[in-house]
Amino acid sequence: MNALTTMMLLPILGTLLLAVIPSDQVLRIKQAALATTLLVAISGVLTWFNFNAADTSYQFVQSVEWIPSFGINYAVGVDGLSLVLILMSVLLAPIVVLAGWKESEGGRWSAKVFYMLILVLETMMIGVFAATDVFLFYVIFEAMLIPVYFLIGGYGSGDRAAAAVKFLLYSLFGGLLMLASIIGLYVISGANGGHTFDINKLSELHNYMSPTTQNLLFLGFFIAFAIKAPLWPLHTWLPDAASSATPGTSVLLLGVLDKVGTFGMIRFCLTLFPDASKTFTPIIITLAVISIIYGAFLAIGATDIKRLIAYTSISHFGFITMGIFAMTTQGHSGATLYMFNHGFSTAALFIVAGWMAARRGSSTIADFGGLQRVTPVMAWSFFIAGMSSLALPGLSSFVSEFLVLVGTFTRYPVAAVIATFGIVLAALYILIPVQKALHGPTTPGNENLPDLNLREKIAIAPVMAIIIALGFYPSPLLNVINPASAHVLEVQGFTDPIPTEGAGK
Repeated sequence: MNALTTMMLLPILGTLLLAVIPSDQVLRIKQAALATTLLVAISGVLTWFNFNAADTSYQFVQSVEWIPSFGINYAVGVDGLSLVLILMSVLLAPIVVLAGWKESEGGRWSAKVFYMLILVLETMMIGVFAATDVFLFYVIFEAMLIPVYFLIGGYGSGDRAAAAVKFLLYSLFGGLLMLASIIGLYVISGANGGHTFDINKLSELHNYMSPTTQNLLFLGFFIAFAIKAPLWPLHTWLPDAASSATPGTSVLLLGVLDKVGTFGMIRFCLTLFPDASKTFTPIIITLAVISIIYGAFLAIGATDIKRLIAYTSISHFGFITMGIFAMTTQGHSGATLYMFNHGFSTAALFIVAGWMAARRGSSTIADFGGLQRVTPVMAWSFFIAGMSSLALPGLSSFVSEFLVLVGTFTRYPVAAVIATFGIVLAALYILIPVQKALHGPTTPGNENLPDLNLREKIAIAPVMAIIIALGFYPSPLLNVINPASAHVLEVQGFTDPIPTEGAGK
């Protein structure tokens, strides 16, 4: 069976297994869910090792007729960009299950339902990055909302119902705009060779579109992806959702699902509408820079640790979007690497912050004073995750942020210079809460908080290892990302700027 289809089916089989386990056998349910995600992760790693980085075409391709009367197929395949994000997704899933061992407790429904939703979501995370049929992508893109909605609304905290509804409404609005553009592409394809949803065939249609048509169809896709990313000013659903969801759900939401937005900008906006992408690039670069600075200022003023992490992600997604629309190979490679690195640095922040909040009974930053003396392992884990988030040299995010800034500077120097100010702000929004939460006198009520147990140490260890290893040696990822990024730009007619300094010498 096709490797991608196998990865997508394994979580479904795990869901069926959970369905037959009695609801009162909670430990068996958790063990079955963890075993399933580990099996999927192993499958993803094997697929990674069997991938040919030098081949820039789609690999592990499978296409089966689904609704032939409309030209709709179950079609999957990966290039270097999508494979990196699938690997990130399948590695994070077992970490989320193990780290959030008690997250299903106290929810509206049973632990069985919680882990079934996680496994269904994992199938969709793989499928949305692997789909090469635009209709299939849209179906999965929208279907992902269902398990996330129930995970937030059923197992979250605070005003979880309102946060879940807000997330759903924003996402549905963007999805409807994208559907309108997909229908437009389908109609145009019928007049130029036959109705199809195949992304390779649709990528040739821009030659037959007027500039106005291409711009309108581009906006339908881009707005949907900007909401999902999220990009300013379409970001307001994120802080509510992230602060209300369980830490594990927040990891999947910000670490994986939001990457669908930035991935879609590359896979669909640039590929299907290259001319419109050039037209809107100055506006998008401006929005990205605003996101970087605005998200950073919001994070500096945050008093709730979950909201702080959500605000930092708005800033980080500004960097990713800027790298994508810089239209340079360095910017593209940096943006894709940033997606992967952000997934793990954000996972570490949310997981450790969740443990801190669960122990303290509060998510207010001021309540975590002096944790380094009481819970040194937990404190150091949060510190390393925070340093990665601010792109400290030697940790994973530094390489990707550096590539984004360099790639942007070669074409948009003013935007790159302003965005660099975001690095200064990052030091403030990370170091200030680190100082308040980890150092200083021990806040009353923290004296007897327990440090990480064995299960929690096992869960956070691989995340820390990836953050540190990729900070010193990012080549395994870049060797896969670089050819794919260069191919995307080359096929669509984008070229790197030619250096002019000293050209006449």
